[in-house]
Amino acid sequence: MSRKASLSGFHEWLPAERIVEQHVLDTLRNTFELHGFSSIETRAVETLGQLLRKGEIDKEVYAVSRLQADADQGTARAQDAQDPNRLALHFDLTVPFARYVVENAGHLSFPFRRYQIQKVWRGERPQEGRAREFTQADIDVVGDGTLPFRSDVDVALVMAEALGALPIGDFTIRINNRKLAEGFYRGLGLEDTAGVLRNIDKLEKIGAAEVSRLLQSELGATEDQATQALALAAIRTEDTSFVEQVRALGVTHELLEEGLEELAGVVGELHRRAPGRAVADLSIARGLDYYTGTVYETVLVGHEQLGSICSGGRYDALASKGNRTFPGVGLSIGVTRLMMRIFSQQMASATRSVPTAVYIALTHDDDWSAAQDTAQSLRARGIPAEVAVSAEKFGKQIKYADKRGIPYVWFTSVGEDGTAEHQVKDIRSGEQVDADPASWMPPAEDVRPQVLEG
Repeated sequence: MSRKASLSGFHEWLPAERIVEQHVLDTLRNTFELHGFSSIETRAVETLGQLLRKGEIDKEVYAVSRLQADADQGTARAQDAQDPNRLALHFDLTVPFARYVVENAGHLSFPFRRYQIQKVWRGERPQEGRAREFTQADIDVVGDGTLPFRSDVDVALVMAEALGALPIGDFTIRINNRKLAEGFYRGLGLEDTAGVLRNIDKLEKIGAAEVSRLLQSELGATEDQATQALALAAIRTEDTSFVEQVRALGVTHELLEEGLEELAGVVGELHRRAPGRAVADLSIARGLDYYTGTVYETVLVGHEQLGSICSGGRYDALASKGNRTFPGVGLSIGVTRLMMRIFSQQMASATRSVPTAVYIALTHDDDWSAAQDTAQSLRARGIPAEVAVSAEKFGKQIKYADKRGIPYVWFTSVGEDGTAEHQVKDIRSGEQVDADPASWMPPAEDVRPQVLEG
């Protein structure tokens, strides 16, 4: 991670780093598919009108335009930056997915379980944990008209399992419910619930005193109302005991009760199935407007300053077509953010930087075709092998394999009777033994590069 990028915010991993990233992606993909999620991929661009219709994220969007938009005049035509039909790169995978569901609803079976692992782009200032081009891994469950609340629990359990299989150490899924928060604020007499949520969302950045001041100066809250809102945000439990703590604050509202019941359902099930992985954290607000129920944020224990590495929530009105609505719930992992921290803190590494397990040396240049036969036999059993391009001195060929991290070098000699004799050398230990191309197998851990924690 000490390498200087030629273009800030656009990461290009070295081969050994890419192996670690591929391990992470394969682990996520396998976990999602084990839980019945289907893979999709959406186009890289959407219209500005589609991207900007929810939330205040226009400053993050990369617009797309052709340099020769007006070929007749031979000049580039600047398109209005606010033109809703202008194309732009997607800044997340949720908005494109909502569009995908609406357009393909007639071909999908609901509830539709989807996962998506793709690049996204945001015009942010590059820093630790933030890039301009990065990979996200999302899961969502979407219904047609209705979606059972159990899906909120389901996606959280899937993510707990997926993150638990990654080389990232301990993590905490912090969960809240927008109904709970909004019902509480309305019970206090604060009707601008979105404004309260926006300010509560700043709590970790600016502190309780400043949030209290903003609630009073910008939203007209009384000192007591601000104190109560901050008291709610201070509640944090690993089980459902938060319910009694909220009720002890003396605020009542129908929406609050609904949110308490839902949050207790998620946290209670996670506490039973994934103990120590989740907490009810009533300070979690999530800034985007489309969340309507459960909201999630996930932090790495000991790396909280990195921010959330997995977030999402319930949205009941993000996707719609006429009177037909498609409520959903989903979570998104910032894969590139995770990889940046994994590499900078040396949380995981690959045992070698190439997939090759066996390097087949040449005694003579004329042996190249026969060496390809040996390689083909090894590959047929799943052993990655490559053949030297020229018959240099064996010491030089071994040195080349060692430099690339290839563990084995294969030698073939032909006896006076024309019989080929094969030997394979473990260049880490120096041990060299007879081997048969049709049956020899290296130890399982040497067949492919392994990813080791720490």
